[in-house]
Amino acid sequence: MKNPDHMHRFLFEEHPIRGQHVSLDASWQQIANQSGVKGIALILLGHALAAAALLVETLKIDGSISLQIRGTGAIHLLVVEATSSHTIRGIVRQSRELDNQKSLSEIFESDKLVITIKNGRAKPNQGIVPLSGDNLAEALQVYFDQSEQLPTRFSLACNEEIASGMMLQKLPEDSHDADAWDRITLLAATTQPEELLSLPVGQLLGRLFHQESLRIFDPDPVEFYCSCSVERTRDMLLSLGKAEIDTIIEEQDEVSITCEFCNSQYHFDKIDLEALFNDGDATPISPTRH
Repeated sequence: MKNPDHMHRFLFEEHPIRGQHVSLDASWQQIANQSGVKGIALILLGHALAAAALLVETLKIDGSISLQIRGTGAIHLLVVEATSSHTIRGIVRQSRELDNQKSLSEIFESDKLVITIKNGRAKPNQGIVPLSGDNLAEALQVYFDQSEQLPTRFSLACNEEIASGMMLQKLPEDSHDADAWDRITLLAATTQPEELLSLPVGQLLGRLFHQESLRIFDPDPVEFYCSCSVERTRDMLLSLGKAEIDTIIEEQDEVSITCEFCNSQYHFDKIDLEALFNDGDATPISPTRH
């Protein structure tokens, strides 16, 4: 039976190669339903969420990794985040219909994917990935091939019910089998989207790598979680400065802010806004959630 919302790590016992498999089910359905998009926009969102969940698992951090593409194309924004606590969230924005199948750079009218890694209180580390290829797996592969990081391959799949992915990574240790990485990645490339979406991890890996000795670890659960809060929203308003808040008070009696990731709404009336710079302990009214 396929485990819902899980992350499996696995190792090739005889080769310096590790892998991960992720299946996003209820968490993906919640994000997909909130996105309000279909077609290629929904597929890109699912692929990005699966990729981020796979990537954060390779990092020894107490924090998060985010993938972001901004452009002026038909799909003009894609932002996903996965944390070391095995939570995910993401959004995609589409402004017009796509005429036909295009490359990533044409879809977004952008040439870069930004990867941001946050580790505790340390300064975020940001990398730029060329937006190459027709899909996110190809773009990430180009990035790892051209950087000094570990050789890495992705298989990603998505429908309205499930977003799933598999990642293989070559470790820096020497191998007695010089062809192992090429052989295993060629086998992984035969993975069909329906296999990623439907097969239990043990059955999938057994079908792909039946001649290899594998160790599959117990799964970790994955869930949707948004870190927005009244306090964070209040801090955002404070960052605007007193002059801007005074202007808002003059123009309107309240401010309503909706979180793009979870659709939670935060309402601040005139008294709340006036209190922001007068009373550090002022508490805005509680948000309403939809």
